[in-house]
Amino acid sequence: MHQSRPDLPVYGRDDQDRPIRRHHSASYYAHRVKESLTTRVSKLICSVFLGLLAIVGLITFILWLSLRPHRPRIFLNDFSVPALGQGGGPENAHINFRVTARNSNQGIGIYYDATQVKVYYRDQSVGGYQVSTAFYQQPKNSTLFASTLSGSSLTLTESQWKQMLNDRSRGPVIFRLELTTTIRFKISSWNSKRHPMHANCPVGLGQDGMLLPVYLDKRCAAYFF
Repeated sequence: MHQSRPDLPVYGRDDQDRPIRRHHSASYYAHRVKESLTTRVSKLICSVFLGLLAIVGLITFILWLSLRPHRPRIFLNDFSVPALGQGGGPENAHINFRVTARNSNQGIGIYYDATQVKVYYRDQSVGGYQVSTAFYQQPKNSTLFASTLSGSSLTLTESQWKQMLNDRSRGPVIFRLELTTTIRFKISSWNSKRHPMHANCPVGLGQDGMLLPVYLDKRCAAYFF
């Protein structure tokens, strides 16, 4: 006789691999939906905020480019020492010069305080000229500084003159013209603080004492100090 054995449950392979499903309550799903909505709203707010920030930054950058003041552009228009070509002495010498200050700003004016022009030869001053009257320069406008240095405004010595004649026999005679002033920018009704400005213009003269073409209308280096 065969002994009967208790029936044991038999599980197939599909039953072993099938994941156990969990049933969640309605409150669980409501919480998940709420979290999802909160995340989406947060992302939307961040996107809108970053977009507005980018637009404001772009507008600010464009305004900065358009309103950023530029220092005047200084150009050497003419410079001559006619006596160098005539072979005279320092007592008959004089220096002619013309310098243009150009305001290239759009919608920004420039106030100039007293302006001084000095001429140097071998790093020694040989003359100077000063505009003591302050003036205002309109946007997109030019101002001419022109004078003749002679008499008390020209401080050439005999030794300096001889050295100039020696330089002329070997090639160009090199001078340096410097312009110094203090400026303020005017933007609408607002005036900036004062900025001391310095411009340095190299000058080369030929044997006739006239400005060499390579230096004509050359832009001078200008900077604040």
